[in-house]
Amino acid sequence: MNFIKSLGLKAQNEGVSTGAVWIKSKGEKLISNSPVDGKFIGSIHSADKQSYQKVVQKATAAFAEWRNWPAPRRGEIVRQIGEELRKNKMPLGQLVSYEMGKSLQEGLGEVQEMIDICDFAVGLSRQLHGLTMHSERPGHRMYEQYHPLGIVGIISAFNFPVAVWSWNSMLAWVCGDVCIWKPSEKTSLCAVACQKIVQNVFKKNNVPEGVNNLLCGGREVGEWLSADSRIALVSATGSTRMGKAVGTAVAQRLGRSLLELGGNNAIIISDKADLSIAITAAVFGAVGTAGQRCTTTRRLIIHEKIYNKFKGALVKAYGQIKIGNPLDQKNHVGPLIDKDAVSLYLSAIEKCKQEGGKFIVEGGVVKGKNFESGCYVKPCVAEVKNSFEIVQHETFAPILYIIKYKTMQEAIALQNGVPQGLSSSVITNSLRESEMFLSVNGSDCGIANVNIGTSGAEIGGAFGGEKETGGGRESGSDAWKVYMRRQTNTINYTDKLPLAQGIRFDL
Repeated sequence: MNFIKSLGLKAQNEGVSTGAVWIKSKGEKLISNSPVDGKFIGSIHSADKQSYQKVVQKATAAFAEWRNWPAPRRGEIVRQIGEELRKNKMPLGQLVSYEMGKSLQEGLGEVQEMIDICDFAVGLSRQLHGLTMHSERPGHRMYEQYHPLGIVGIISAFNFPVAVWSWNSMLAWVCGDVCIWKPSEKTSLCAVACQKIVQNVFKKNNVPEGVNNLLCGGREVGEWLSADSRIALVSATGSTRMGKAVGTAVAQRLGRSLLELGGNNAIIISDKADLSIAITAAVFGAVGTAGQRCTTTRRLIIHEKIYNKFKGALVKAYGQIKIGNPLDQKNHVGPLIDKDAVSLYLSAIEKCKQEGGKFIVEGGVVKGKNFESGCYVKPCVAEVKNSFEIVQHETFAPILYIIKYKTMQEAIALQNGVPQGLSSSVITNSLRESEMFLSVNGSDCGIANVNIGTSGAEIGGAFGGEKETGGGRESGSDAWKVYMRRQTNTINYTDKLPLAQGIRFDL
């Protein structure tokens, strides 16, 4: 396909790089077959322990030089990356769609997120500010400043194969850090394509080899990064199970971790809601990316007065969903990432039925011509209780659970009544209800929205969640601080040495 060739990809690709240099490795060969049609896209040689060590050593040396580049100069490099992404938006968006399975519009949207975070990081490169404080001692000045942290290890998931890496790397680079990226083994070609785009910019600007590193591979590569004391920060996006393993390994060496883990997101639909907004938010949130977003809407908590009416509207809307090749913009829903994901989807449906769930829109695997990959499934909807075990877990598939409530206090309790705490939403025209939802007694999630859905976060705000979602924050606001180390400085410009708290020490 033309978009694959235009990104410099081949049938066989190296998966280990320190920038412009690609390292031959004896690691496992990873095969990438598209979930869209089951066809072979390309293969990657993953990292082995020897190539891993080469990458970390090169990154360590690069950091010693890169951290001394002025931050605005580092920002200029990121600005140029944004320009290259603009030039490659269509082919990279097509690759994301084809290798991961999300719709072309979502693939293009993901590349746009990369462009947006580049723009954000460029401005940030001139705003890495500290604070000035008044000292209690005369003739003293106190202030805080931020210094680069070191090597940032980035472990990303298949569902956003390029955007989440850019959230981390663009901020880390303007902060003066160097990055080692371990992408999902299910979408390695997207990572290789990004590495090639960035390496052209870095080479043109004489950026030190080792500032941008790639380590394709499976679980063991993530374990190496997590256990390595040379890696100052490990930013990991994925399942709660994975995050617990990463967090434990990093904590054992007293390192830093930034965890963006699972979500079990709900929209509360009030009897005072604009139902046209509610139906759009619910359906897009539940079926977008075939239910494979951490911010996917998994639960609808609907007021009893409008429950039956909204249920009917939901069934009608689901009847209009078009499933098929995600590169065809007429389709709403593409495939799941692979057949293992299909098995988990079918298992969740069966468990839901065993617990007493009633499906008002039935699920199942889509078969027939143009669905030969076996990865296409039907978005489905079930009436459940929030206490069902399957409802308490995140299933990465287009399964939507609906629940009835009487009062807003009850709805908020249901919304909060799961182990995860990423994204949440209320649809209401009542100021009182919206403020209740956003109050200290309201949503316990890192993201709380009013009159929009649970997905579609903008890069300007810090992204992340609480509880088993991990507590990390990426992207906008002051998330840049996690990529730096803070230092408090006190300067005495007198010829005396007064001590703090009035302590006397006379010699």
